[in-house]
Amino acid sequence: MKKIRRHVYVLPLALGLLFFAASLTPTLIPRDWVVQGGLGGLVTALGYMIGRGMISIWRLMELREPSGRTATALRLVVGVPVALILGVNLFRTNDWQNGIRERMGMPLLENAHTLKTVLLAAVVFVLLVLVGIALQWLFDRVRVRLYRYMPARAANVAGFVLTALFLLVATRDGVLDRVITALDTSFTKAQELFDTAPPAPELAGVTGGPGSLVDWGALGQPGRNYVTSGPDAADIAAFTGRDAKRPIRIYVGLAQADTPEERAKVALEELKRQGGFEREVLIVALPTGTGWLDPGAVDPVEYMHGGDIATVAVQYSYLQSPLALILETRAGLDQAEALIGAVHRYWRDLPKDTRPRLYIHGLSLGAWSSMHGTDLFALLDDPINGALWAGPPFPSATWQGVVESRNPDSPFVAPVLGDGRLVRFASHTQSAGGPEGWGNMRLVYLQYASDPIVFYEPASLFRAPSWMNEAPAPDVSPDMRFMPVVTQFQLAVDMALSTAAPAGHGHSYYGADYVGPWVAVTEPRNWSDADTARLIAHCDSGFQIGCDHR
Repeated sequence: MKKIRRHVYVLPLALGLLFFAASLTPTLIPRDWVVQGGLGGLVTALGYMIGRGMISIWRLMELREPSGRTATALRLVVGVPVALILGVNLFRTNDWQNGIRERMGMPLLENAHTLKTVLLAAVVFVLLVLVGIALQWLFDRVRVRLYRYMPARAANVAGFVLTALFLLVATRDGVLDRVITALDTSFTKAQELFDTAPPAPELAGVTGGPGSLVDWGALGQPGRNYVTSGPDAADIAAFTGRDAKRPIRIYVGLAQADTPEERAKVALEELKRQGGFEREVLIVALPTGTGWLDPGAVDPVEYMHGGDIATVAVQYSYLQSPLALILETRAGLDQAEALIGAVHRYWRDLPKDTRPRLYIHGLSLGAWSSMHGTDLFALLDDPINGALWAGPPFPSATWQGVVESRNPDSPFVAPVLGDGRLVRFASHTQSAGGPEGWGNMRLVYLQYASDPIVFYEPASLFRAPSWMNEAPAPDVSPDMRFMPVVTQFQLAVDMALSTAAPAGHGHSYYGADYVGPWVAVTEPRNWSDADTARLIAHCDSGFQIGCDHR
């Protein structure tokens, strides 16, 4: 009996170690030993749990369990290859991680800290196994008590359901609710609302200043930074050598009003008050989860249009984009519908020969929201001029539909649609193709092949994502390998680390890569290829305020 029980635990452990070995292979974003150790411990525990589950199913089927020499031979047949794979993967870990770092222009690691990785993974594995043992103990206590009132099979099912419900309630109403409340409170405080807000600007033409319809105290820190920063007329004139205007920046904070419709109405009225509809170009932008707008995306387009441009944005959350995506899924979508709808309805009633050209923009969660709010069918009678969406998150149905419609010979990460008259894709290494050859509307997606926010795929739990079956992009490791379950968690970790990648990789989008797409979408007047090159160099010199995608 002892031999059988030892056999029962060896095979699940072997599966767990195989998962650990697979977790060492590279994916999209480089990992340090702390992240790798935590990931390794988690997937080892998952592999062990799956192995135990398989043995439980074997027993329920009342199949004969191997023992004696058969069990020993089975352990060797399984254990030796797993040990060899684990040894090879541990040896190659440093080279794998450096392969990604080299492609991204990052400093190379001299030491992968393999021993620390293994030790941390072991600690995480043991802790998770202890949690599993505690849950098993609870399940056993519940089902044994239920034996007094119902048949054993029914008691087992009821015991499992009750244990699962207890775990759900304990995590949702206990741990999860407190974590969400703490996060919401901390991010709200970081906004510096109302009493903690700095003094309002004295310039009448600034959102939140004298005469503004927007409450300065309700703007929040991201909104205040946005409306008071960026190039002014003098900065733009110095760059272009021509007369320039001060760009109009409208922003409405989440605390301004209770509903998306009310906030959109305030934004529209403020846009009219400041003369936004009298500019050459009008952009409706949706920020990221915390309300942040990337100056690396907004500043360049203001330069190329000589400041004759207005941008309007409304905040819909205080949470980081990944948290807002999970916990406040509808908030951004509802706000995008309200804002884009309000602006478009007013814009379409203006004389066509005097109204501004209208564009939509969003980054990350803002891209998803603004794509959702851009109802192309509703715009058929009077379509917008175009859109630039950067880092579109994988759940976007609009983005998914566009990618699925790509030409059969074009890669998943760099699609080509038809002759490029309606939709084009750009990246750090791929041009949007310039302002020629478009139809009436111009849509550009800016996305990096190494961005897990774009290319994460829930189905990677059991099958390889489409892009893993193609030749790797320049900043993607050719050593990536698919492993059921493990790849899913590797990509989930990649998403958490996505903004830690250098500019131009992962989810770190920066000014220089916005220039070409903006030229292609908005076709600025009196603009040359030399101007594009100068503006890209200007971006590289750091005129914008970083590229931290919050």
